[in-house]
Amino acid sequence: MQIIQRHEFWLERKPGGARANLSGMNLSGFNLGELNLQSAKFSGANLSRCILAGTDLSYCDLFCVNLDAADLRSAMLHRADLRGAHLRNANFTGANLKEADLRGGALISGNPASPATMLRADLSFAELDSAVLQSANMSGADLSNATMVEASLEGALLCGANLSGVNLRGAKLDGADLSGANLTGTNLTDADLTGVNLTGAIIAKTNLSRAELNRAILTNVDLSGADLTGAHMAETRTTMSRSIKDIIRDHLKWVESDGVVGARAELGKTDLSRQDLSGANLSGADLRGAVLVGARMANIKLVMSDLSESNLEGADLEGAVLDGINLSNANLSAARLRGAQMGSVDIKNSEGRSTGRLWPANLAGANLSRADLSNAMLSGANMAKADLTGAKLHNTNLIDANLRDVTVDPSQLTLAVTTKRD
Repeated sequence: MQIIQRHEFWLERKPGGARANLSGMNLSGFNLGELNLQSAKFSGANLSRCILAGTDLSYCDLFCVNLDAADLRSAMLHRADLRGAHLRNANFTGANLKEADLRGGALISGNPASPATMLRADLSFAELDSAVLQSANMSGADLSNATMVEASLEGALLCGANLSGVNLRGAKLDGADLSGANLTGTNLTDADLTGVNLTGAIIAKTNLSRAELNRAILTNVDLSGADLTGAHMAETRTTMSRSIKDIIRDHLKWVESDGVVGARAELGKTDLSRQDLSGANLSGADLRGAVLVGARMANIKLVMSDLSESNLEGADLEGAVLDGINLSNANLSAARLRGAQMGSVDIKNSEGRSTGRLWPANLAGANLSRADLSNAMLSGANMAKADLTGAKLHNTNLIDANLRDVTVDPSQLTLAVTTKRD
């Protein structure tokens, strides 16, 4: 095509060159592969089923273009304007869309009385495996059922985007903004979501197994519908999601006011894996079935809290105050409980006077295999049917503890304190 040859002259600043203007043209099915079409105008053009593999479309005006089922493998679309584009079933495998604009677009008719027509960028079922989309703006775009395996999306804007059913396995999304995005059925296995903004995102049947979520913003996000197996969610107290911070703050008010103000922490079945809860006061909190794998909980207060059937594998509870806690059937394998206090609570009446009755810590059926209980205080605790295989019991206070049907290494038990000393 002469228009393309003149465009190449224009790019090279040769005589007779002219910028290509293919706006509104029907080029469906054309072979335009391996060409240099930088900065060309394609606004409103029909490029469906076009072969554009290896083509340089950087800085191009592709506003509201139709690229359905087009072949854009390894194409260069750096800073391309793709607002309102139709990209359904397009193949972008290995393409570079760094800083491309994939937001919705508004088509304005020639009739001043007619309102503008808003078009959402449609990338549904597109193939974007290994594509480079760093800092691309895809806010509001429809990416449903696209495949974006190992795509680079660092710093990308995906606010309100439809990512339902998208395969983002191994994708790099650190620093991306996914606030309000629809992640229903999205596969984020092994994805890097460091520092990602997930505020208000829809999480349902979302696979986040082995995903990196360190410093992620999870405000108003319900993770109960996600698979977080092996996910890394380590956060410092200051970067913990606002919802958790608010729960801890309100719970402390509830504790200090005897329930007059604030609100009890209701964290049953919540995934708090690798969170930093060190020094927090969650006494009396409901954490039944909570996931606290690898959580940092040194010196935490959980007096009379319910953590029955919770998962505390590898958690650090050194120096924790756990008097009267319910840890029945909890998983504390490889947990660090050095110097933890798991004694009984003196039950008082409505006037604050002792009733003479004690409420012991309940660890019945708990898995404490390989746990470090050195110097821990478990006097009077109910440990019936607990598993202490391989547990460290050096100087552990087990006086008056219920050890019925406990599984324990006899050699370790001899290191514990089981009888009162004169």
